[in-house]
Amino acid sequence: MARIAFDELEQLAEQALGAHGASPAMARSTAQALVRAEAQGLASHGVSRVPAYCAHLSNGRVDGAALPVILHEHGAGLLVNAADGLAFPACALAVSEAVARAARLGVAFAGVTNSHHFGAAGLHLEAIAQAGMVGLAFSNSPAAMPAWGGRRALFGTNPIAAVFPRREAEPLLIDLSLSAAARGKLMVAARDGQPIPLGWALDADGQPTTDPKAGMAGSMLPAGGVKGAMLALIVELLACALTGARFGFEADSFLADEGNRPRIGQAFLVIDPRALAGQEVFFERIETLVAAMLQDAQVRLPGARRDERERAARASGIDLTDEALRQLRQLAQGGKSIQ
Repeated sequence: MARIAFDELEQLAEQALGAHGASPAMARSTAQALVRAEAQGLASHGVSRVPAYCAHLSNGRVDGAALPVILHEHGAGLLVNAADGLAFPACALAVSEAVARAARLGVAFAGVTNSHHFGAAGLHLEAIAQAGMVGLAFSNSPAAMPAWGGRRALFGTNPIAAVFPRREAEPLLIDLSLSAAARGKLMVAARDGQPIPLGWALDADGQPTTDPKAGMAGSMLPAGGVKGAMLALIVELLACALTGARFGFEADSFLADEGNRPRIGQAFLVIDPRALAGQEVFFERIETLVAAMLQDAQVRLPGARRDERERAARASGIDLTDEALRQLRQLAQGGKSIQ
């Protein structure tokens, strides 16, 4: 293992993305999100994604010069076109516009279309919490899970995240994939030569597997059985039917260098507590629930561990395997990724 400073890793990731065609703004926002995910212990959504993103830029699956624009807007709703770029600039535009509308109207819904992998869902919600508002994020992804009762991968792992601000403490952040495990965890396990637990994935023949490569060639199992599958369907409809984006089965895998431009969708819901019972009532209710939760010494508030890990990483650096760091440095010099 090798330890690298937080800022140095961010610069390295930004250089790698820029060397493969991402605009400076796109490379910067993407690198910041990936390194923060890495620092928070979310390796499946961290810098392990840089090689694939670089390959997608080089192979035309992503337009590195894309600029997100608002396609449509009406009242509290708007639709942002990511224009086949990496997702982070488009999601930032969608969130900032939704916060502004929610401040005026009490609630707002922003969709993103023609998009790409948006990393750790919860990171997109920080600006919402900083504005004192409640936020939810949804995204579909290339097909990885079958519809309930089916065998063919049809839905993505379709993450959901929610953030609830607090008056004088870090917000409550809930962030989860609707598969039993994030598909990126299979990618990391395959890279590191590690098995995966039974119950995460099926191979191409529909059999349970502990081989991450076989799981990536097969399908993921939903979290919570039929309930997880139904939630994945809800996200697919929110992120795609409302935005015109591609469904998971229409987008080629993020884990493959070659393929189509995924053009998936994201959606963000923003709610201003002042439009309902009021912000003070909201804060009082949040703290009442938090206090009740923490009466059990075993309870850890959602998002707390991520915050602790990021603070430690900013202070003392981030550990990567020697091979992962070597590949990042090669990509930063314009070299090709090695999947």
